[in-house]
Amino acid sequence: MHAPTPTDTTTLAAGLRLPTNGLDYAILAIYFVVVLGIGFAARRSVRTSLDFFLSGRSLPAWVTGLAFVAANLGATEILGMAATGAQYGVAVVHWYWIGAIPAMVFLGLVMMPFYYRSKVRSVPEFLLQRFDKSAHLLSSVLFAFAAILIAGVNLYALSIVVEALLGWPQWVAIVVAGLFVLAYITIGGLSSAIYNEVLQFFVILAALIPICVIGLKRVGGWGGMTDSLKAQHGDNFLSAWGGTGIGDPNPLGANWLTIILGLGFVLSFGYWTTNFAEVQRALSAKNLSAAQRTPLIAAFPKMFIVFLVMIPGLVAAVLVPKIGAAGSDLTYNDAIPYLMQELLPNGVLGIAVTGLLAAFMAGMAANVSSFNTVFTYDIWAKYVRPGKPDGHYLKFGRLITAIGVVASIGTAFIASSFSNIMGYLQTLFSFFNVPMFVVFVIGMFWKRASMKSGVWGLLAGTTAAMVNYFWIYKQGVIDIPTDQGANFVSAIVGFVAGAVVMVLVTLFTAPKPEAELAGLVYGTTAPGLEEPPAEGDDAWYRRPALLGWGAVVLAALCYLPYSL
Repeated sequence: MHAPTPTDTTTLAAGLRLPTNGLDYAILAIYFVVVLGIGFAARRSVRTSLDFFLSGRSLPAWVTGLAFVAANLGATEILGMAATGAQYGVAVVHWYWIGAIPAMVFLGLVMMPFYYRSKVRSVPEFLLQRFDKSAHLLSSVLFAFAAILIAGVNLYALSIVVEALLGWPQWVAIVVAGLFVLAYITIGGLSSAIYNEVLQFFVILAALIPICVIGLKRVGGWGGMTDSLKAQHGDNFLSAWGGTGIGDPNPLGANWLTIILGLGFVLSFGYWTTNFAEVQRALSAKNLSAAQRTPLIAAFPKMFIVFLVMIPGLVAAVLVPKIGAAGSDLTYNDAIPYLMQELLPNGVLGIAVTGLLAAFMAGMAANVSSFNTVFTYDIWAKYVRPGKPDGHYLKFGRLITAIGVVASIGTAFIASSFSNIMGYLQTLFSFFNVPMFVVFVIGMFWKRASMKSGVWGLLAGTTAAMVNYFWIYKQGVIDIPTDQGANFVSAIVGFVAGAVVMVLVTLFTAPKPEAELAGLVYGTTAPGLEEPPAEGDDAWYRRPALLGWGAVVLAALCYLPYSL
């Protein structure tokens, strides 16, 4: 989960064209051939709709864990977080160590048992079991709509980068990338998407590591870089919490309280625990233990990926002291493309370009594969064409995948009308994910929460977040310094409004019969849904509690060098 950065991602500097040659394009071509090959290999295992949408719930934890990370490595992660590092410095670590790890651990330890044991095929389907059809239908429509918008953002961001770096027209990049994603998901279903995400994870690392290593060498190592940044920006630029006291002005436009509550709790938990593009990877695991370990395994690479996106931003801030300033040829978003142009030789450059494309395609594929599942199971099979043979839903799943990709191509062009697509993307999260999280968390932990409270809580939370952003913030009713701070506040407002409305509605409407809540509310169990641990899953190093708390402690320790 990443909160918005007030940087303009609709343009990159005109002079960033990369000196690519035949070797670089050969590497890119090999990557696309391998991607399609994985799709055809996965096709052999697709026999039912469950195989297509959830990989037959058969994948090992290490595969789903890496796919969980890769699904999040999209537009905001690579360019956006490097831009944040160039603009704000070490403060970028908040989006990982407090804005991701605790929520990923909560998903693995607390929420995955509810998701997996209830045998739901999607996040909205859980709301159907816990609340009623109205909450289910509303959440399904909202999620399907948001997934297509977010997939379009990834496509559009990809086209900006490809146009600037390789000279391809934007529409060519959008169509080519969209067709490749369509091909391997339609052919091999979720298994194809997940195995490609594992490949994309390593390709992305191969792209970012050389940029970090060569970049640090260029600026005199870590010590030389930090000395230069302190001289330019002051000590707070290299401190995670410096200048975040309540009332203190800082570039983030946020204080420690809104960082902890808005980012660390509401936005983070809302994204990681209810975003089906992520949860779907865990639901495809072969058993409950593997499903729980999916986000916990992912937490360890996640907490260190911050260095691979932060360091290029910091290096760029040293090499181009006026980056992002008025009159500069480079924006903050140019940090990684600039370093690719300046530092990487041919061959390595081809790997870096491939890594960027892999990142954008992983983000798009995650949203398209979650969209086709929700639309098929939660809308088509439930309300439009119920009771059809399984083969009907398998065919329809492939059809709606194609429609989803075409729609994403359309929303990619819609995204081009926004001056700041990162703010646009993260505002969507505060509108859609946060209200869904409050409904989930109250429904899971409060047995009395009534059937009707779910839909009204969802409506109230979404409406309140939108009102706060578009009226209170945009109209200047309350002065919030940045879009960043406004999203934190909108998330808190949406959470509180949804929770209050759920409590009020519950007081005046009937609760769900207790017998129907078995296995859906904390402290209840559903007979027959418990499963014995698979062979080897009881080993001490595979215990979810150890992995989860280990990740939290390690993330807290990571803060120490940047908090003293």
